[in-house]
Amino acid sequence: MNIINVPSREEVGQDSQVIFDQIKKTMGKVPNLYATIGYSSHALKGLLGLEEELNKGIFTAKEKEAINLVVSEANHCDYCLAAHTMIAGMKGISKEDILSFRKGSVDDPRLNAILELAKSVSEQKGEAAQDKIENFLAAGFDNSAVMELIGLVILRTFTNYAFAVTKIPVDFPLADQLD
Repeated sequence: MNIINVPSREEVGQDSQVIFDQIKKTMGKVPNLYATIGYSSHALKGLLGLEEELNKGIFTAKEKEAINLVVSEANHCDYCLAAHTMIAGMKGISKEDILSFRKGSVDDPRLNAILELAKSVSEQKGEAAQDKIENFLAAGFDNSAVMELIGLVILRTFTNYAFAVTKIPVDFPLADQLD
């Protein structure tokens, strides 16, 4: 039984309603997870603001989706795996790449360094393995990129944890299970 349910627009405050309207205009709907986070307009604004700023950073759309997927896999978040599998597909990322991202390993050395560090940060609750940090830096990244990667991990962990606490219905096609 869910204790926290997806609220209707009328069940959240005015600030969240305004954000919902903006999300609906952009996405065509307000995803259940955003709606649920919208119980707190401050939490929703913070989440969306962090995402907006990090989208201006150094990582490509493909690299960000790789981080979203490996972090969501590490945190066992069915909601975010479903949403980001769909988003990655819409961005032209192949099903094979999506599954590889979730497993945390690809052939491309740069992307692999990103995945390994994001996975290590997630699985170790911030205590990333030193060799993963060194590999990331050796792949051509700098300290600024380390901070952005941590921001992206935190962003996805926020939504992963929101789903873990609420277990709201997944309103995207479910992602395939890994072998």
